[in-house]
Amino acid sequence: MNQYIFHPFVLPFVLGMAFVLTYCLVGLFRIIGQLPKDDRKKFWRSLVTPKTAWANIRDLFGDCLFHVKIWKRNPILGYMHSAIAFGWFMIIVIGHVMLFTLKPLQDVDVHGFARTFTNFYYPIFYKHFAEETPVFAFLMDFFLIVIITGIFIAVVKKIYSGVVGVKRVTKFGFADNMIRFALWTIFPFRLIAEKTNIMAFWWLYSIDLMIFMCMLPFTRYMHIPTEALFILLKHAGLKPREPRKGYALAQIYSCPSCGLCIDACPMSVNDKNSGNTSAYFMKKLRNADDAEAKRIAETCMQCGKCVAVCPVSIESCDIKMSQREATPYIINSDHSYLENVESSSSVNSTVLYFAGCMTQLTPKIMRSMKKIMEAAGENYEFLDKDGGICCGRPMMLSGKKSEAQAMIDKNTELIKKSGAKKLVLSCPICYKVFKEEYKLEGIEIQHHTQYINELIKNGKLKVSKGDVNYVYHDPCELGRAFGVYDEPREVLENVGNLRKAKSEKELSICCGGSLGSFNLTQQERDEITANSVDDLMYNHPDEIVTACPLCLKTFSKKSPVQVKDISEIVSEKI
Repeated sequence: MNQYIFHPFVLPFVLGMAFVLTYCLVGLFRIIGQLPKDDRKKFWRSLVTPKTAWANIRDLFGDCLFHVKIWKRNPILGYMHSAIAFGWFMIIVIGHVMLFTLKPLQDVDVHGFARTFTNFYYPIFYKHFAEETPVFAFLMDFFLIVIITGIFIAVVKKIYSGVVGVKRVTKFGFADNMIRFALWTIFPFRLIAEKTNIMAFWWLYSIDLMIFMCMLPFTRYMHIPTEALFILLKHAGLKPREPRKGYALAQIYSCPSCGLCIDACPMSVNDKNSGNTSAYFMKKLRNADDAEAKRIAETCMQCGKCVAVCPVSIESCDIKMSQREATPYIINSDHSYLENVESSSSVNSTVLYFAGCMTQLTPKIMRSMKKIMEAAGENYEFLDKDGGICCGRPMMLSGKKSEAQAMIDKNTELIKKSGAKKLVLSCPICYKVFKEEYKLEGIEIQHHTQYINELIKNGKLKVSKGDVNYVYHDPCELGRAFGVYDEPREVLENVGNLRKAKSEKELSICCGGSLGSFNLTQQERDEITANSVDDLMYNHPDEIVTACPLCLKTFSKKSPVQVKDISEIVSEKI
């Protein structure tokens, strides 16, 4: 036990802590201030709503400390992150518990301002200032060793990333490399200082902490404090309005640049495109490199796989869309024709079927759906039987919301005029925009996989089961966007044998034909398609089945077996 309450070696740490706390408070007020007024109200209201309050607590521990999402993807990396984050959290907590339960500081009764001031550094340097009990000594040593094992894995990941199951890691600049070295040495310095009580190592430990905290706001490690704010904003139900303000800014600084999205991105099948992934997009935004951020946003296929694997659940696709909306693309569009469009559907139909542009170009899907609905005895009508109005999604992907809204408004008018209670769509691209942008109160919106499954379950559609082995491809905007995974698989199990793809459901690989990218060449798209087909052929199916007309068209060019829409399979088995 030391003779003094204070020692100069704590000053670097105290200065670093004061700096980072000040920076974080300024950043907090900046982000909250940039939120639109209605978003601010939603945010403050969510903090006192029991449901969102519980979700906040769950994710603050689950994502910030235990990193459960990384554990699910890669247990080695999960241990690495949670060992460092949760271990560091625990030694600080135990240090504070000791401050208020033991008799520290050389039999001096510390209280008032003195106790408050020592809170800044006492738990960080507690072994220099206090006698310890065996239990507390064991716990502190245990968590310190846990942290160091996590750091050891981080060093291995940097040098030999393949050993921990990572093909590609994010490339960093000087500042990120320097702060990473500071983080790697903080806890070894602490361990040596505690075991030897050599003053030089206490100074090194304190200076190392100061370097880490002073550099933290200017590097990817800013995600450590920002992630907590992002979780609170996310559960308030906010959406990014601008690419570098408010909610989007909180997400940008919450990105840990861990690189998990690099391997996951379908574009990474070509190494030269790995720099177009979300980790680099967020990095460019963080560095205010707007030109590169714009280019990456335009290259992205909007498949959403980066969001599915992100350990922080950053909505990078939404931020890329806000980047596109902020870009003044020159698109000459004339919507005057909409005034003269009338619906060809009957006002007495119960089910309204909207084929959409891509399905119109794939008439076998429309023929199959007609056969299915007639076999089920449905009172149905085609909204766009003789051609119709685009759903608006392609315009939205171009960042042109107002142009898309003209189509949305007209389609809404025609759908409501039909009197139908159910709208069925064959295209996931249409399904996404109808679910998210259309206001069709009282009308149930279903993708045709959900609709067909419902018909079979209710006994309205009788199908026979064959011995064909199918593999199902999850379309991006049906699966990852809305979690429609079970219904199509239940349909296929009623008509044949279902085999697994190598990657499926939320990890399904985009077909490569996505409308989302402006810049990918046909060769680059073909590489993505070939990789996705290889993934689907993992268990040697007889046929590939999808539920998207665009995926059907794309796969048909590269698949060694026949590719069919799920409606075709069902119509054959009626």
